[in-house]
Amino acid sequence: MSRPLDEVNRELGRIGQMPYGLARTQAAERQVRLVEAEGPDTARAYALSVLVDSMFWAGEVEKSFLPFTLLVRWWDERPELFDDVDRHALFWYFKWMVGDLTEYPTVPVAQVEATLADMERRYALAGNGRDAVAHARFTWAVERGADDAERLYQEWVATPRDDFSQCVVCDPGDRAAYLRTSGRVDEAVRLIEQTLATGETCASEPADMLSHLALAHLDQGRPQDAARAHRRAVAALADAKGEMTGARGRRIVLLGRGGQVARLVRAVEEDARLLLAAGTPGARLDFLVDVVDGTAALLPEHAEHPVRAGDVPVSTLAELHAWAVAEAEPLTAAFDARNASTRHADQLAEARAARPAASPLDLDLGLLDATRPPADRRGGPGGAGSTAGAGAGGGVADGGGLTGAEAADVTTRAGAAGGGVPGGDADGGGADRDDLALAETALAEGRTEDAALAYARAAATAQDAGLLVDAGYAYAEAARCAQVLDDDDAADGLYARAVARLRAGGSEPGDVVPVVVAWAPSAARSGRAPAFLDVADALAAALADDAT
Repeated sequence: MSRPLDEVNRELGRIGQMPYGLARTQAAERQVRLVEAEGPDTARAYALSVLVDSMFWAGEVEKSFLPFTLLVRWWDERPELFDDVDRHALFWYFKWMVGDLTEYPTVPVAQVEATLADMERRYALAGNGRDAVAHARFTWAVERGADDAERLYQEWVATPRDDFSQCVVCDPGDRAAYLRTSGRVDEAVRLIEQTLATGETCASEPADMLSHLALAHLDQGRPQDAARAHRRAVAALADAKGEMTGARGRRIVLLGRGGQVARLVRAVEEDARLLLAAGTPGARLDFLVDVVDGTAALLPEHAEHPVRAGDVPVSTLAELHAWAVAEAEPLTAAFDARNASTRHADQLAEARAARPAASPLDLDLGLLDATRPPADRRGGPGGAGSTAGAGAGGGVADGGGLTGAEAADVTTRAGAAGGGVPGGDADGGGADRDDLALAETALAEGRTEDAALAYARAAATAQDAGLLVDAGYAYAEAARCAQVLDDDDAADGLYARAVARLRAGGSEPGDVVPVVVAWAPSAARSGRAPAFLDVADALAAALADDAT
């Protein structure tokens, strides 16, 4: 006997809330098998839709073709069993499948064209708008390097939006990407900035468009704007869904052309899996070409810079560049043979010829300067109300903790200023709270860089007032923002200050542990692991003392 429809729908809804990955996909596969074997038939479209979605966003694009085909076949057999949600999902997934067929060089042109024609026919029969079809034909033309790509772009832009159009953020994002890569950089920048001003987001935006904006600003000779867009892109990337291969690759291009060798290597090492296997062969090729581009801009000066990219058999930047070229060449040849064009070969040649930007990037957020005591920020010696020796230039800023004498000195100042507990009434507390409110607002609005600076100011204000615990937590929040913004050097220094202030202010060792745990990745990536381990060992000893 089949399960009640409500019970099946609840279970499918629960699966739809799971994180994308193997567990979710296996759970969806099990529900499809159960529904196909036992019913109810009214749940089959929903079950197949959940499976397609689960596979697609988990990076198993090729596997998702089968459940999608079954979904289309079920529509042909029993369209009356599709409710409005099922029907919308079916036609929405058509866009995914048509687009991803082009990402496999083994899929011949004739098959892609036939699938496009079938999509157009089905959309027309269902009374859907034509915007999704126009977009699909345009992107297929771009993939092939076809002469009519510009005409199809103009046709797509002029087609009215409908229920199956790209989302309101992806649509301008895709247009801006084409404008930038076709040489209309200023126009692309205007479109991206207009879209960002709306505050709209989706699974892949604004990370994608911000990565284009950063490169566009670099092309315009605006390195400061490029740096800010890059930091925003990195922060947005942390919240994006899917592999985001394009945005990750453009990050590497920007870092290479901007002269940021250490950051480029870290980015490659973090995303090394994409060098070997991405969601589709097309996505892997694009990532490889971006790595070729970013590394080419750093050669030969940084040829011997060490690289440890997982299972990729390289040990230097020069070896990484040569390996990426060698891996990209056969894929390039396969796609160009399928497309009867030289588009991919031309892109690879252009990437190999990449050179540094005219103005190098400065990606230092300035957070360590922002958290120096006021007297130090004025350039003078530490005064009676400062914590000189505990701020920039002291042991903490150098990556370690406070010495015993420094800790005693800071604790004495804290007592004189009103104590080191949250909510103290010492001078500066109001400004501290104002900056904290600004930081929370900025975080909620996705302005991580602004939040980092506000937390840094709050930390400096609290520290100057002797509110060491308040300062410690504000330092930690600023450090976490710096991590998200890919500034591990600043994060390391800020976490070091956070731990020192918390300990000097009397926080229990157990309360400091989460901060130390969060600090570890930045300490390792910035090359300051020994100093971090000294602090961690001291904290472990304090925890052991408390336990006895």
